[in-house]
Amino acid sequence: MESARTSYMPPVDQLLTYGEGKNSLPENWPNYLELGLGPEHIPDLIRMATDEELNWADSESLEVWAPLHAWRALGQLRAEAAIEPLLLLFETMQESDWVTEELPEVFGMIGPAALPALATCITDISSDEEVLISAISCVEKIGTRWPEARPACVELLMEQLELFAENDPEVNSFLVLALVELHAREAAPLIERAYAARCVDLMLMGDWDDVQVEFGLLSAEELMQRRSSKLPEASSPSPAHQTIHAQVSTRENRQREAVQKKAKNKMVKESRKKNRKR
Repeated sequence: MESARTSYMPPVDQLLTYGEGKNSLPENWPNYLELGLGPEHIPDLIRMATDEELNWADSESLEVWAPLHAWRALGQLRAEAAIEPLLLLFETMQESDWVTEELPEVFGMIGPAALPALATCITDISSDEEVLISAISCVEKIGTRWPEARPACVELLMEQLELFAENDPEVNSFLVLALVELHAREAAPLIERAYAARCVDLMLMGDWDDVQVEFGLLSAEELMQRRSSKLPEASSPSPAHQTIHAQVSTRENRQREAVQKKAKNKMVKESRKKNRKR
């Protein structure tokens, strides 16, 4: 039986020994096209990116990094043929942090051509929550990288957020995050309604006041005053304490907590799967 190492021809086979991928922004990724990769290699790159043997290779091997290098190359080639195969990785490789972190960037590089498939995924009520969140991130990356596609991305995200009463609150929070990242102030009234209905998980973006600050509809100073006015007189914090509290409550910290929460949820899911197998 042919192994992964011998089933890829030059220059694609170079990715099998390319080595560890650095967790960096796409702007800092190597230029894989310098290896001689071109549009004619897209089918083999898709096969490598989705190769089960490689994706589950020994974690200490060089080969385990090959799929990562392959999907990065597909992004640099803007390979529209890779859209559907890469989308499937969100389902089959949910436990891979590399998939959830890097593939949205890859879809952002591929561009607006990916929006129809992503829209189908996001509006599919049978889609797993983790898959939905990854697809939402892909839409946000496309809207950020391709200004001409921003209106379509915002419209797609808003259409899904309109269903906030039916969506999982965590999914709603990622829709809100994506709209904030796209500076979609036009979505503010809709987001406010979702918060008012208590349909948004507060772990990721905080409350409606926090979102208003992100949109520039409320200043950080006004938010601090509003919150301090709700505290009992005797326990009102000093200005220094208010500043510290504001720093601790930044969106970055909330997102870190949300990621930790997702990791815990993933562990619970895996535990349930193992119990069912027994």
